[in-house]
Amino acid sequence: MRITAGAGWLAAMWLGAVAQGVLAQGNENYVISGPGKNVTKFCDARAYGAKGDGTTKDTKAIQAAIDDCATVRSGMVQLSRGTFLTGPILLRSHTTLAIDKDAVLLGSPNREDYPMTTFAGQKTVQPLVSSVNAEDVTIAGGGVIDGNGKVWWDYVKGAKEGGVLGNDHPRPMGVVFDHTKHVRMEGVTVQNAGFWQIVPYYADDVVIRNVRVLAPKSPNTDAIDPFSSSNVVIDHVFSSVGDDNIAIKSGAINSPGPDAPSRNITITDCTFENGHGLSIGSEISGGVQNVHAERIHFKGTDNGIRIKAARDRGHDVSNISFKDIVMEDVKTAILITEYYPHPAPEGAVPAEAVQRLTPKFHDISIENVTATGSGSAGTIVGLPESPVTELTMKRVYIAAKTGMSIAYANVTMDDVVVKPMTGDAMKIAPTAKVTMRK
Repeated sequence: MRITAGAGWLAAMWLGAVAQGVLAQGNENYVISGPGKNVTKFCDARAYGAKGDGTTKDTKAIQAAIDDCATVRSGMVQLSRGTFLTGPILLRSHTTLAIDKDAVLLGSPNREDYPMTTFAGQKTVQPLVSSVNAEDVTIAGGGVIDGNGKVWWDYVKGAKEGGVLGNDHPRPMGVVFDHTKHVRMEGVTVQNAGFWQIVPYYADDVVIRNVRVLAPKSPNTDAIDPFSSSNVVIDHVFSSVGDDNIAIKSGAINSPGPDAPSRNITITDCTFENGHGLSIGSEISGGVQNVHAERIHFKGTDNGIRIKAARDRGHDVSNISFKDIVMEDVKTAILITEYYPHPAPEGAVPAEAVQRLTPKFHDISIENVTATGSGSAGTIVGLPESPVTELTMKRVYIAAKTGMSIAYANVTMDDVVVKPMTGDAMKIAPTAKVTMRK
């Protein structure tokens, strides 16, 4: 098989770097030496029968290429020049799915092509692309993974609890790394999934870098949802979607447990346009710790910074930081609530006994934030039995139509300015303690 220059750069890609090594030709295999990875077998999907014509189902051919490439320590499946119509495909350990810039992996519009499966203990349909109990899995290139989601968005219209896992109108996610470690995803565009678009689920050591995630106004099309996952890097991602731009999760509503936490997650140098913002929650019955977001630009999202849970889905959320954040025309700049889906309760709320699923938000830092054109500066509200504690805000400037409300929270502010068009800059309830340092 001849390796062209176009295929060579894809094969050499690893962690965002083009290999400086040598492309060597042997009797059967080509070996690329690069930073951290040697590809020893190339499997062009067309050689296994894929047509790439946009109408022929290429599912079996692509899966055959993946399975064959998985027989060596480091194999690469190549998609180039065309639209590869497919049902769900399963990635294997030690393989790279290389989607060239002139290639599209397009989800089948036929719902019957998506078998039933179980995800997070709930019945649903198989994702378009997934890995299960795998390691060393890479998706790279300049091409597109398109979930062809309109048929699913139409299907779920009017369905009861259509956005909740386990409902009677299940939809496929776009890309799921299920109990998978050492994951790299770079350079591709993921768009139009029927449900959540990129989901590391009980995954470890995940890097998602230089990726675009797109969807029109559509139900539950979250861009990236780390779910009970650890050691995740989300870097230089652009997302414009129909729901959360990022939603960090770790369990289900009314989960009986046990649930693993999501922890050690960094989010850097990202731009979010349409969508519901950068969220932790709402389903976090395993907890979330050690999340650090820096240099994020929100433009026109419904929310900016959002931490959300309720008494039926919460746990410990701690060591969270947001730094160097810019927001333009965001409806709600900062929303930290233990009453989701409501930003705050109406009237007095009696305390309840602390349970396993009681939200516990503490040790949260918000620093160097500028928000202009917001609808609301925000809401910070905990529970009577579990207030938000150790929340610090430093060098925060918010211009909005309305100010900020704070209740059941302990907040320290240093150089914080809220400029509302109407009403008070801050409404601080008697149940809150706010310390102003400057």
